[in-house]
Amino acid sequence: MNVGVLVSGSGTNLQALIDRHQRGDLMPAQLVVIGANVPDCSALSRARQAALPTFVVDHRDYPERPVFDRALVESLRSHQVDLVVLAGFNRLLGRELLDAFPGRVVNIHPALLPAFPGVRAQRQAFEAGVKIAGCTIHFVDHGVDTGPIIAQAAVPVNDDDDEEALRLRILAEEHRLLPAVVRAIAERRVVLEGRRVRVLGAAPGTEPLRSL
Repeated sequence: MNVGVLVSGSGTNLQALIDRHQRGDLMPAQLVVIGANVPDCSALSRARQAALPTFVVDHRDYPERPVFDRALVESLRSHQVDLVVLAGFNRLLGRELLDAFPGRVVNIHPALLPAFPGVRAQRQAFEAGVKIAGCTIHFVDHGVDTGPIIAQAAVPVNDDDDEEALRLRILAEEHRLLPAVVRAIAERRVVLEGRRVRVLGAAPGTEPLRSL
């Protein structure tokens, strides 16, 4: 399965995918292109260091979102992408891209959805005083972090935490969970049934998905 990753920032989740890809641990998924909307983002440097193809579609060049989406679709299709992974991509996707890859766009979000959707989810959780936080990988639909949930991992919120400590603890789980989900999708073990997602048993020797 050919995977295209869309990024905007530092790219630590992308690096987690690259590391697994270089070790052969993502197979049968393979990273075929990394796309960004921010030309100088660190994630692109990570991709280039790994000798992965890249492209840039700068959203500032496209005042209308449908035109921006169509440019993304064209770039992804030119690399025969089957699955689109949003790894810190900071733009909402419109109908053009979602319709081009139906049921084949996934996102990672630093909260246990449906709680704390949208931006600064870690801060939302911290300020709400929850005792358990975490991350979610979900299929993308037309809402904001409302798509069917594939997998989640939870972390404790400690009494002496600040927002940064919580962010880093969640991020460690993101780095573990995202490659596992991408591989599971490529192995056809992720089954979407309406709003519910079933993840079938892991193949021998692979790390099972888990929710804590």
